[in-house]
Amino acid sequence: MENRQIVLAERPRGLIDASTTTLVTTPRPVPGAGEALIKVGLLSIDPTIRTWMDDAPGYMPAIQLGEVVRSGGTGVVVESKTPHLEVGDVVFGMTGWQEWVIASDTNRFAILPKGLGLDLATVMNVLGVTGITAYFGVLDVGQLKEGDVVVVSGAAGATGSVAGQVAKARGAKKVVGIAGGAQKCVEVVERYGFDECLDYREAHLRRRLRAACPEGVDLYFDNVGGVVLDDVLANLAMRARIVLCGAISQYNATERHGLENTASLITRRARMEGFLVFDYTHRYDEARAALAVMVATGELRHQEHVVSGLEHAPDALNLLFRGENHGKTLVSVDESVLLG
Repeated sequence: MENRQIVLAERPRGLIDASTTTLVTTPRPVPGAGEALIKVGLLSIDPTIRTWMDDAPGYMPAIQLGEVVRSGGTGVVVESKTPHLEVGDVVFGMTGWQEWVIASDTNRFAILPKGLGLDLATVMNVLGVTGITAYFGVLDVGQLKEGDVVVVSGAAGATGSVAGQVAKARGAKKVVGIAGGAQKCVEVVERYGFDECLDYREAHLRRRLRAACPEGVDLYFDNVGGVVLDDVLANLAMRARIVLCGAISQYNATERHGLENTASLITRRARMEGFLVFDYTHRYDEARAALAVMVATGELRHQEHVVSGLEHAPDALNLLFRGENHGKTLVSVDESVLLG
């Protein structure tokens, strides 16, 4: 059997295009001792994939030209020569953009919990890296306090929508979202239960933030960086916490926005901290348990934007930067891979 793969052909400038990646066919891999063969079912499409395509220092090595595009994903074990995985296990790990992948000591996969009554797309969204990022970003890094005024950028996205709902459920006085376009702002309020949502595409965001949060922002969960971050920095409450989760507005930019309002961190005695979800690997089960309860009780609403076909993975990644996705973006590689 064959293995279709999407490899990096050229480093992009701005959005990826037809020259950035190439679809190739290679023999299906064969597991050796201590390994397992996984049939890939769903790919997680995340903004960070775009940063890995650049030849620049980061928290993970850049994808090399000719290598399979790196991404997280889920699949099912179809052959195992390791005691850690059994045939039929549904697993999550770094699958890459391909149909088959080998799990090994250097490419480990986690077994997804069974019996949750949730489909695989929901598990990848809320109980996957996206939901876990939001959970620890709000509660641990952001140190949410009851009565906080919370602002979340990228509020219609997979991480932002969960972050706002976690804050609301844990006692925030007010949760304000920032999103692109009137339709997404309506979605943020009506579907995800935010108190208010501001369209960053409209003029005078800084002024509108001040009107929405007249006593300042206690906790800001930032997914976009750039001008939006600068506007929030100008509207901080005393002892505010700024959680730097992502900077999607900057990933495709040829010119980066330099922050102008960092002096507010001094005058407001505020703290701005970045984090990676991998810092919390040892606590993933804690987050999954809490988030699963929120889904079951209706406290946490979600949606998935599923694109069919491995060959459409590059287009799916561009959706994130054009603001055309709703909720968590996934690519279905093999619809037969279901959560047991």
